[in-house]
Amino acid sequence: MNRRTKTVAVAVAVLLTLGAGGIAAAAGGDTGHGDGGVREAAALTGTAKLYRPAGDDITFSFDAHLAAKDNKDPQAATGTFRFSHYKDGKGGYAVAKVDCLTTGGKVAVVTGVVTETDVDAFRNKRVGISVHDDGKRDRLGYSWVGRDTNLEVPPCLSSAPFEQVQAGTGDFHVLPWKLEYPTE
Repeated sequence: MNRRTKTVAVAVAVLLTLGAGGIAAAAGGDTGHGDGGVREAAALTGTAKLYRPAGDDITFSFDAHLAAKDNKDPQAATGTFRFSHYKDGKGGYAVAKVDCLTTGGKVAVVTGVVTETDVDAFRNKRVGISVHDDGKRDRLGYSWVGRDTNLEVPPCLSSAPFEQVQAGTGDFHVLPWKLEYPTE
């Protein structure tokens, strides 16, 4: 095969591969993150600001994934999530390493241990967040709500998604978990 023929063959192979991925995506077959066409078991991605009429800047971002091979072990989830709360130049942020992810329909619960923060109360604590991916009306909840909240929670646990996302900021995407149950 000459050089030009090899180049054309590679280009055709790339186009066919991209085309197959596009067909799968168009058919509703979410293939996950470049894992050879195998759908992830679950995922939570996106960023949004919470609605606060007083002007607080509260932002949550997620990049959490459960690989297909780990479908029966939500504590094998990977990724990070970040949250911050600022008002009048004061506040703080935290970044957590995901240690559990469960999803059902358009709802996700993710927990993680805070690995980076400028708020001492969160340092090295496991926190949980819930998300309801409802298009233009996304909602969110977090485990540290309440006056006497213990910041450390068990894996895969959070409160209901009680907070409203600020209009125009929510782009959460929840990939529903599909558990396989034994037939016998």
